[in-house]
Amino acid sequence: MPGESIVTTVGERTLTLTNLDKVLFPASHVTKAEVVSYYLGIAETILPHLAGRCITRVRFPNGVGSPPFFEKNMPPGAPDWLSVQPVLGTEGLIEYLVVTEPATLVYLANLAALELHAPQWTVAHTTIRDGAVLLAAEHEPRATTCVVDLDPGPGMTIVDVCKGALLIAARLAADGLIASVKTSGSKGLQLSAPIAPTPSEDVVRYVARLGAELTRAYPDLFVATMAKSARTERIYIDYLQNKAARNTVCAYSLRGKERPWVATPITWDEVAAADSPDALRFGPEDVLTRVADKGDLFAEVLADDGPALPAADSGA
Repeated sequence: MPGESIVTTVGERTLTLTNLDKVLFPASHVTKAEVVSYYLGIAETILPHLAGRCITRVRFPNGVGSPPFFEKNMPPGAPDWLSVQPVLGTEGLIEYLVVTEPATLVYLANLAALELHAPQWTVAHTTIRDGAVLLAAEHEPRATTCVVDLDPGPGMTIVDVCKGALLIAARLAADGLIASVKTSGSKGLQLSAPIAPTPSEDVVRYVARLGAELTRAYPDLFVATMAKSARTERIYIDYLQNKAARNTVCAYSLRGKERPWVATPITWDEVAAADSPDALRFGPEDVLTRVADKGDLFAEVLADDGPALPAADSGA
């Protein structure tokens, strides 16, 4: 039998929450109530990282282990107080949700939207026509973040990825880009550096050049090709996360894995000290404790005065 509904208030919003005893992570018996509690507890920290961004959600209505689905448009029957941002791209007009308050996070958690993904640009750095953000090349959004996504292939562990992340952070620093790092909540790490607003395709080209350079310098560690067959015992440097139409899991988002791992900002000391395949895995309670103790380790990514990317002919 479905669980009972409850009516609650979050800020100025009244929400009806349903089936709170439903298990969304069977391996660890984590319920929807616990997911709601986590997102409400992390709201103050995660909201700045979602502000002004069009959010794609990954929903697991029947829990992890059952087929999820990606959701870009506003959910049917969504309350009218949610913030909507139309985006016009190759898929046509999509009405994205923009997260503006804790109540939105609770609403999404109630829909079993475990994962929150965001682009590298904010609405403030786009061209808007008739209320819609334009994704066409001549109106390309300007990214405020450069992301380097490290995806380990078979035979590679987080220890190997950490070695690669340190090399990439040093290379970015040589170009004046200071990266923060987070776990993906899955197998890899993601480096993010604030940049001056830059057309998204310029950022794609920069990270692609960086990946090619590092692959030449460390061919036993990195690979720059998308081919799955080439990734065994290599780390793929995914530059395509910087495309305007793509998105990356947000810092502090849950992931729909066997256990409720969180995409967790970490320190470079933690990266350097990682010494086992299970290092750098953090669940919701771990993350809330870390934020209470350390604050937001990803706060520098939000800087609004990031440096310009090197020019295309700078040798990057």
